[in-house]
Amino acid sequence: MIPKELEERILRLHLVEGWRLGTIARGVGVHHNTVKRVLDSHGVPLQPEPKRPSIVDPYRPYIEEMLARHPKLPASRLHAMCVERGYPGAEGHFRSIVRELRPRPPAEAYQRLRTLPAEEAQVDWADFGKVRIGRAWRVLSAYVMVLSWSRMPYVRFFYDQRMGSFLAGHVAAFAFFGGVPRRCLYDNLKSAVTTRRGQAVQFNATLLELARHYRYEPRPVAPYRGNEKGRVERRIRHLRTSFWPGRRHDDLEDLNAQVRTWCLETAGSRPCPEDRTLTVREAWTEEQPQLRPLPGDDFPAEDLLQVRCGKQPYVRFDLNDYSVPHDRVRRRLTVRATPTVVRVLDSDGVVAHHVRSFDKGAQVEDPEHLRALAEAKRQAREQRGLDRLHHTVPSATTLLQGAAKRGHNLGSAVAGLLRLLDTWGPQAVEGAVIECLAADALHVAAVRQVLDRRQQEAELPPPSRVELPDDPRVRELTVVPHALDAYDLGGRDV
Repeated sequence: MIPKELEERILRLHLVEGWRLGTIARGVGVHHNTVKRVLDSHGVPLQPEPKRPSIVDPYRPYIEEMLARHPKLPASRLHAMCVERGYPGAEGHFRSIVRELRPRPPAEAYQRLRTLPAEEAQVDWADFGKVRIGRAWRVLSAYVMVLSWSRMPYVRFFYDQRMGSFLAGHVAAFAFFGGVPRRCLYDNLKSAVTTRRGQAVQFNATLLELARHYRYEPRPVAPYRGNEKGRVERRIRHLRTSFWPGRRHDDLEDLNAQVRTWCLETAGSRPCPEDRTLTVREAWTEEQPQLRPLPGDDFPAEDLLQVRCGKQPYVRFDLNDYSVPHDRVRRRLTVRATPTVVRVLDSDGVVAHHVRSFDKGAQVEDPEHLRALAEAKRQAREQRGLDRLHHTVPSATTLLQGAAKRGHNLGSAVAGLLRLLDTWGPQAVEGAVIECLAADALHVAAVRQVLDRRQQEAELPPPSRVELPDDPRVRELTVVPHALDAYDLGGRDV
């Protein structure tokens, strides 16, 4: 309310002085809507203010003609076309004029879509930002399915939107609802629609297998037609405003437990739009017996990927490496991954089974794989050593067989004989081994003792073996020895 004196002043300024509405508002210090309300309350008709001429007026017919022929013609291009015809104004004011003159499409009316109980469900993904897991940033996504009649939602969070997670969401949703609706609606999700040309739609082959398993009809909605799956869109909006703000959770399992409670209690307590006398949870109770029964087994909700194992016994899946048995290197293998487990398969079945990691660059290893690899490497080294000894020191085979029967460590024996072979040469070692066999001394230490004794008896210098790299710059290097006279001076200055 404004004082009577101010009302009288506004009336006098308009009726007697002929001031315009905006001039009165500035003159008395009130909003122009207040001036208009005072004049309306006293039955004073407002005269339309004369429109001031504009520099764009001569170009209006041309602008209207262009917009009628090309409704989506950009204002920047239209301004350039008018400048070519002599328009002197700036582009900013010109844009506001084009905005007023551009033809607007007529408002579209939408038909209210009704469904029968157990007839339909709507499916979609919702993005909830990123979370840090180790060295990786993972997209936190919510899989949402809503029964169209009762509006009962099912929500489950995942760290990706891969096909395996999409399938796992369906399997868990059908188990939660206790049955399967007759059809599910999808928009242009990559997990659902692979190709779309007008009304022709090609569904993902794996999704069609899921639909056959649960005996429901997958049905697409038109692109950019959110009203056709408005039930799931509204539930996602409700999830963002009611559940997510300020939400804390320890891990994905904890978050999914919280959102399940939210679906049953918060979302389930809302009035059912189809029958306001029922809550969503009560309507779901009525709808549940009419859902199609679940099959006897769950659909295998997995990501399926062909990978190649290189020279190291690991396969890569989703930014991480998973160990496989060492005898599977240099092969093509198959990875089957769920949101919790990664299995690696070869032609003869499962060869590796790991808990899935959502880190980045992690090596997920089975200790048995590493132990078997180390054992194979050790055996390979022993085998190569035995091979060499067999060809260069034939008697060593008999000595090693006798040592193994007496419980000696075969690997240590082979390594010791190879060191003696490198130091003394094959002829000397062969002779020492024959002498040890004759004395029934089946031990590497005995061979070493025979070699040392023979060297002392022959008054030979101890053997030396210097390994030089296979580099001519090193092998042809001439080393000039230092003069030793300085050492004889007893540390005196020279």
